[in-house]
Amino acid sequence: MNWEDEGFILSKRKFKENALILEVFTNKFGKVNGIVYGGTSRKIKNYLQLTNKIFIVYNSKNENKIGYFKTELIEAIAPKYFDNKKKTLCLNSISSLLRTLLPENQSYKNIYISLGKFFDSLNKTNWLTHYLDWEASLITSLGFGFDIKDVPNLNSKKIHNINIDNVDYKIPTFLILRKFDNISKEELSEGLNFCRSLMENKFFIPNNIKFPYSRRLLENKFTVVN
Repeated sequence: MNWEDEGFILSKRKFKENALILEVFTNKFGKVNGIVYGGTSRKIKNYLQLTNKIFIVYNSKNENKIGYFKTELIEAIAPKYFDNKKKTLCLNSISSLLRTLLPENQSYKNIYISLGKFFDSLNKTNWLTHYLDWEASLITSLGFGFDIKDVPNLNSKKIHNINIDNVDYKIPTFLILRKFDNISKEELSEGLNFCRSLMENKFFIPNNIKFPYSRRLLENKFTVVN
């Protein structure tokens, strides 16, 4: 099996002496693993950073065994934010969530497109609002969403109570209406709490999987203590 595609790096781990196993979320083929020989060399390892966008040539002689990647850098996303701890946590959170939530070798083009749009908005002052919109879109795309008809009087207040599958949540209105400006710290905090709680109850707890630590750290950075 041979193909070419682009994708975002989700993880890397050492394999043998000079190789890496790379996990990439690709446009056409979804989440894929491959061996990169020479991946520990200075020339290559410098751009094999989490969430960087790369071009991939994939080769595999046996569909039941891991294949091989040849890679080229398309866009260095992670290095732009090395000096911003919150945004770095955000990128780590994205990598961890996609690694855990996505099945292998299944295309999710809508998630891929929305991820690219979010990276384009990461340099904006309201980037966290766009991140929460991306998480909500991810949840919906994976079948863990909810019906906005369950939320009455949307414009009457900033945070609503909603019951999903007999579990009570608080959801900020901006996540429903997709309005990204003039959002308070309390609303951001509630948005992070809502998305985490929904993912935990819909996927992580039923499958006995630990929720990503990097996502918890990100939430802690924006938690408003009442």
